[in-house]
Amino acid sequence: MRILVAEDEKRIARFIRQALEEQGFGVDLTHDGDEAYLSATTQQYDAIVLDIMLPGRDGLSILRNLRAQGNATPVILLTARTELDERLEGLNLGADDYVTKPFYVEELIARIHAVTRRAEGERLSILQVADLSVNLITREVTLGTGAVDLTAREFSLLAYLMRAPGRVFPRTQILEHVWGYDFDPTSNLVDVYIQRLRKKIDPDGGRQLIETVRGVGYRFRAV
Repeated sequence: MRILVAEDEKRIARFIRQALEEQGFGVDLTHDGDEAYLSATTQQYDAIVLDIMLPGRDGLSILRNLRAQGNATPVILLTARTELDERLEGLNLGADDYVTKPFYVEELIARIHAVTRRAEGERLSILQVADLSVNLITREVTLGTGAVDLTAREFSLLAYLMRAPGRVFPRTQILEHVWGYDFDPTSNLVDVYIQRLRKKIDPDGGRQLIETVRGVGYRFRAV
């Protein structure tokens, strides 16, 4: 999943980003309300973590405008513990949830999973291709009746490819969505992780679930 985090307290923002990336999320981070609004209206996110107090546009203004435009991306507000009126206003404007400061990042991650699960529906929480199953909520991967042990990044890569079986994903697009920042286009990072995944989800090498499209990238077979 790709998350936009708008938080002007840089220490808190870095802490949130690190924790989310360790869980395999792609994270775009901004400390400014105007930048947050631009990102939210020009890019697609699975959820937005939005501090109410931001320089430039404040969080409630951003939320109000997003909902007025029909943007239904789940929004979790970050609020001060004493600001009850702002929390209520945020919920009335269409916020999906809120977390009060200080907070445990584990709680924030759980709430992100909850709001995205509600937004996508339970039927979209499991990706299934042949006998390979990926549970986006519990982050469990099974092949037949056996469990597949993946790192957080391997899981994100597999889930990204499996969301659109048959679609060709260029290497640069995979880097952007799974790793979340720019790499040298000649980097072989994607290729290395693809090889790791292949060994885990197709240990015999007979089915070739992940296909190489020469000169372009990779696609997951729509079997």
